[in-house]
Amino acid sequence: MKIIASDAGRAKSWRAALVDRQNELWQRVRNHGEQRRHHLSERATGVLADAVQWLAELPEHSIHAVVTDPPYGIVEFEEKNHRKLRAGRGGVWRIPPSFDGAKRSPLPRFTVLSQEEVSALYNFFGALAYGLNRALVPGGHVFLASNPLLSTMTFHAFQRAGFEKRGEIIRLVQTLRGGDRPKGAEREFSEVSMMARSCWEPWGLFRKPFEGTAADNLRKWGTGGLRRISGEEPFKDVITCSPTRGVEREIAPHPSLKPQRFLRQIVRAALPLGIGIVYDPFAGSTSTLAAADHLGYHAIGTERDVTYFAMGCKAFPKLTALTLG
Repeated sequence: MKIIASDAGRAKSWRAALVDRQNELWQRVRNHGEQRRHHLSERATGVLADAVQWLAELPEHSIHAVVTDPPYGIVEFEEKNHRKLRAGRGGVWRIPPSFDGAKRSPLPRFTVLSQEEVSALYNFFGALAYGLNRALVPGGHVFLASNPLLSTMTFHAFQRAGFEKRGEIIRLVQTLRGGDRPKGAEREFSEVSMMARSCWEPWGLFRKPFEGTAADNLRKWGTGGLRRISGEEPFKDVITCSPTRGVEREIAPHPSLKPQRFLRQIVRAALPLGIGIVYDPFAGSTSTLAAADHLGYHAIGTERDVTYFAMGCKAFPKLTALTLG
């Protein structure tokens, strides 16, 4: 009985130390830098800043996990393509037709990228990965949204920066990406699809290396593993989740909005003990921050687009409070 009591006391001691360090870090991180920011709640803050630049100024070992859907980057969110997206035609964005009474969301056409643009993307993700590797505590995980066309390139950039690849989270979701007939000759080649219709979305799962045992790292940093769904059920790498529609789109009309039903699952898994700070480098509509706040986690996000920053500040409380049926 004395041994059990002693073990319980030690567990309480290191957990209390983790919580104290989380609270100390949180006050430092959420107020870091001179950029414009909005404290969305006691546990969430959005910063109007470029992610790579903000990370370069952030002290090392400041965040515990990353969950993000990057812009793939540079290309579809360049101002010239953004103007065309908001105008509803042209550029790298494909505006799907409305049918069945439903308006489909725009999709970037990554097949049109030149070799130079792909190389620029690789360098961009490399810079992001190096910044995240420095800012994360040992054992911190990165959940990185991608797509079947570019995942090999982006995942390699993270591995080259020193991250361990820990697998992929597969979101089973059928979108309008792929399956189209030859443009301008749809009737002539009615039996031909130029690409397979995409029915899945890969999320790269990476971990910053740590020394010692997993148990040691969990006690010291609160990281190194994934939070289980329950005592009997582990977190799994396949999640079925339909596209974002309905009320969420009305709350936050961002072209890359991910549904709370999905985000809350992966954000929860990102902090194995439920202690720490989640960071989204491309916060957009603040959907990741809202998922974290809903779970009782601390979260910070950066977003460099003024329009999306304003959208996210407005959408955050509604996304956080959203009840999933």
